Amino acid sequence: MKIALGCDHGGYAYKTELIEYLNKKGCETIDFGCFSEDSCDYPDFALPAAECVKNGDADFGILICSTGIGISIAANKVPGIRCAHCHDVVSAGLTRNHNNANMLAFGAKIISKELMYEIVDKFLSSGFDGGRHQRRVDKITAIEQKYSK
Repeated sequence: MKIALGCDHGGYAYKTELIEYLNKKGCETIDFGCFSEDSCDYPDFALPAAECVKNGDADFGILICSTGIGISIAANKVPGIRCAHCHDVVSAGLTRNHNNANMLAFGAKIISKELMYEIVDKFLSSGFDGGRHQRRVDKITAIEQKYSK
């Protein structure tokens, strides 16, 4: 499994440890930065990670900033990306089951590293249920198509 990762300075420490964790689990990681704790802008790292997922060069993406909010908003501007902002295990599983989310975002100032690993494991191990949920995902795609130029 290939995972695209991106963060800003607020998520750098978590991203660094998460890459090591994912690599030990046999995942291939693609790191789009940032690469230090120097102040930077999260859209600069959300965009290439989201494009990587959209283009099929990664199976999923994981984004980290201080809250997870801004970086998820930026990623969701890319058509075809369904980036879920999750701070609990239940939401991480359900967003895969019901929304077919292909990216996950969370905040380093909001959750512990231990919870981060649990959320990531649940997200990556959960599948899409399809059925009535596919109809809803299709409606999200129709909204994207309506407003994409």
